[in-house]
Amino acid sequence: MKCRTFGKTGWQVSEIGFGAWGIGGGQWGGANDEESMAALHAAVDAGITLFDTADVYGDGLSERLIARLRRERSEPFHVITKAGRRLSPHTADGYNAENLTAFVDRSLQNLETDRLELVQLHCPPSEVYSRPEVFAALDDLVQAGKIGHYGVSVEKVDEALAAIDYPGVASVQIIFNCFRLKPAEQFLSEALRRNVAVIARVPLASGMLSGRFTADTVFPADDHRSFNRQGEVFDKGETFSGVDYETGLAAVERLRPLVPAGATLSQFALAWILSHEGISTVIPGARKAEQVVANANAAAFTPLSNEAMAGVQTVYDEMIRPLVHHQW
Repeated sequence: MKCRTFGKTGWQVSEIGFGAWGIGGGQWGGANDEESMAALHAAVDAGITLFDTADVYGDGLSERLIARLRRERSEPFHVITKAGRRLSPHTADGYNAENLTAFVDRSLQNLETDRLELVQLHCPPSEVYSRPEVFAALDDLVQAGKIGHYGVSVEKVDEALAAIDYPGVASVQIIFNCFRLKPAEQFLSEALRRNVAVIARVPLASGMLSGRFTADTVFPADDHRSFNRQGEVFDKGETFSGVDYETGLAAVERLRPLVPAGATLSQFALAWILSHEGISTVIPGARKAEQVVANANAAAFTPLSNEAMAGVQTVYDEMIRPLVHHQW
C-alpha cells in the first residue's frame, strides 16, 4: 500500500482508506457486526491506515466497532470522525460551542480515547462557512486537547473553497468520482496550494461505479439507494452522486471499455481518483473482507493512461455534466 501526505497534519496515510458508513448499518440495509469486524481486520491486513467514521453512523456503532479494532490490533492507524448531523433540526445555529463539545465528548467515549485525531463538520448548512465563531469553537477544542485537528465534509465545491479560508481547516472531504468532476476543475489545485488534505468520498457513486447493478436490481427499503434518490431524507448528491439511476447505468456501460486489463470497474474508478494530483486518500466503503482487498488493490493501476482519463472526461461531458455540474 502506497502512502500520501495528509496535508498540514504531516501524517502519512494509505492512499486507499476505509469509509465506515456502511458498517454502521443505518441507511445501507443493515449490517452484521462480525462481518464488519472481518472487513476492518482485512483493511489493516491490506495496509490501510486511515478509517473515516461519524457519530451518526449506526448511532455510534461504527465508532464503537473501530474502537474494538484498536483493541484487537497492534498496528497503528488513523481514525477520523465527523460531528453535526445529530442536530435535529440540522441548522447552522446548532453548530455552536456547546453542541460541538457534546458531540466530541460522545465520540471520545465511543472511540475509547482521550483525544480525537481529527473531527470534521458533517456536511453542515452552507451558512456555517460564514460563521467564524464555529471554527473558533473548534480551535478551542484543539487547545483543550480534545481534538488534534479539524476539517469539514462538504456537499458543494463552493463550501469547500469557503472552508479552506479558515487556517485551522486541515482537511476537506468531498464527493469526487467519475460522475462528479467539478472538484478537479475548481478545488483540488487550491487545496494543494494551501496544503489542505483532500479525502475523496462516495468514490463509487453509491456502488453504481462497481458495475454490479442492473435495471432489475432491488435495494432494501431501509437502504438510501431505495429511499433517497430524489433527496427525500438528505442531500440527493449523496445517492448515486445525484445522477438518476438509468443514466448512471448507461454511463457505466460507456466506461467499461476504458478499464485496463486485470482491473475491475471499481478498481478503475478508484484509480481514476488517485490519478489526480491533490487527492490525499480515497475512502470506499466495504462491509465484506473481499471488498476491502479488492479496493486496496486498486492502487496498483495508477496512474491511468491519458486515454482512459480522457475517456472518463468525455462520458462525463456528454452524459453527466448537464445533470450535476451546476448543483454541487
